[in-house]
Amino acid sequence: MLRLILRILAWLRGGSLNLLLIAGVILIIWGILSPVGTVIWWLNQSAETLGLKKAPPEILPSNKGNLEARKSSQLNCYIIFLTGVGDFSGDELTPGEEFFLQRLVGSHPQCVAVGDVFPYSASNQSLGGERWLAPFWRFAAQAKSGPIAGDIFIKIRNLWRFAISLDYRYGFAYNQGMANAIIDRMNAQSPISVNPQKPLKVILIGTSGGAQVALGATHDLKQWLNAEITVISVGGVFSGEKGFADADRIFHLRGTRDSIEDIGGIVFPSRWYWYATSPFNQARLQGRYAAALSGPHKHDGEDGYFGENRAADGRKYVDITLDKINQLPVWSESTSD
Repeated sequence: MLRLILRILAWLRGGSLNLLLIAGVILIIWGILSPVGTVIWWLNQSAETLGLKKAPPEILPSNKGNLEARKSSQLNCYIIFLTGVGDFSGDELTPGEEFFLQRLVGSHPQCVAVGDVFPYSASNQSLGGERWLAPFWRFAAQAKSGPIAGDIFIKIRNLWRFAISLDYRYGFAYNQGMANAIIDRMNAQSPISVNPQKPLKVILIGTSGGAQVALGATHDLKQWLNAEITVISVGGVFSGEKGFADADRIFHLRGTRDSIEDIGGIVFPSRWYWYATSPFNQARLQGRYAAALSGPHKHDGEDGYFGENRAADGRKYVDITLDKINQLPVWSESTSD
C-alpha cells in the first residue's frame, strides 16, 4: 500500500500535476474575468436590445416581408432544448438528446424543436469559436479518458457562465443575450408568426445548468413575445429567483439516483420553503411550480435522463424521460386547459 502511495506521489510530481495546476490557475483567472465578455457583448448592442427602450429585438418579424407565409404557418409551439454544463456547443447533442427531441416533436407535430442554442455564451458562440482558447477547448472535449479527464475544464468553464446568469450585477445582460439567441434560433428554425391568433407556446427544456439559463431568459422572452412560456427542468440546478415570476408554468423532474440536482435546493436560500416570499415559493404556492420524480435516472451518462442504457423495466432511460414529459399538462391549447 505504501509503495502504491509513493508511486502516485511520484506521478503527481510529474507533468500531470503541473498541467493540472497551470490549467487550474488559468481557469480561476479566466473565471474572474469571464463577465468581461458578457459586458462587451452588452455594450455592442442597440438601445432597444439593451432594454433602454422597450422595443423587441430586430430579429423579431416586423410588418414587412412575407406576412402571408408567416400567418399561414400551422406551427404554434417552439421547444427549446438547453444542454448541461458538460457540453462544448449547442449543436452537438448526444444521440440520446437528438432521439429525445425527434420523438417529442413527432408526438406534437404543431411544435418545432430548437436544439442549437448554447446556454453558456451570451452571443450563442460555441467554445470552438473562441479566438484564443479554441484549441484548448477542442483538446479538452476530446480528452475524456486517461489520467486527466480534460472535459472537467469545460464543465468548470461553463459553471462560471452558470454563475453569471445568477449574478445580480451581470445576470441581466447575460440573460438578455440568451433570450436574444433563443429568439434568433426560433426564427431561423421556423419564422415567428406576426400577430398570431393565439399566444405561441414556448417550452424551454433545460438539463443541469441549462435549467437556470432557461429561467434567466424567461423575463425578456415574456416581454418580447406574445407567448405562454413553460420551463421544464430535467435534473436542473437552479436558484429560486429569476424566471419564477414570469414563467406561466415551471416543472422540475428529478431522478431517484441523481445526487447533483439536490444542490440547488440546498445552496440557494430562495429554494428553502421557509423563505415564503421568494419567487420560487410564490410560484409553488400559486400552483405554477411542480416537482416530480422522473424515474431511476442519474444526473448524466448512459443511465442519465437522455441515456440509452436500459432500466430494470427494459425501457431506455431516455424513453422514460420522454414518457414523463409527454404526461405533463403543457401540450393543451392554453394554460387554462
